[in-house]
Amino acid sequence: MSNNEKPSTDRDQKPAPNIQGEGDYESARKYDDDTRDFLKSADVPDLARRAAPGSKEEAAELKKAEQVGRSHAMGGQGAESWPAGKKDG
Repeated sequence: MSNNEKPSTDRDQKPAPNIQGEGDYESARKYDDDTRDFLKSADVPDLARRAAPGSKEEAAELKKAEQVGRSHAMGGQGAESWPAGKKDG
């Protein structure tokens, strides 16, 4: 770079028109299409049954993990602040 050239800055560059927050319109559209296709072709009830806990101990472990996760949500208010009907799944 010569003395007459100035380094470019981020302000000099124009953002790409397809940028949307952390993603872009094309990626969002592809995700939506892929999700719709999956739901049309998948046996969702069977997948849900296969994902269910295999024992009471596993169910309790999953419930505890959910409570820990929810305790970090909603400004730290936790699961107690969730609307009625949302606490148990």
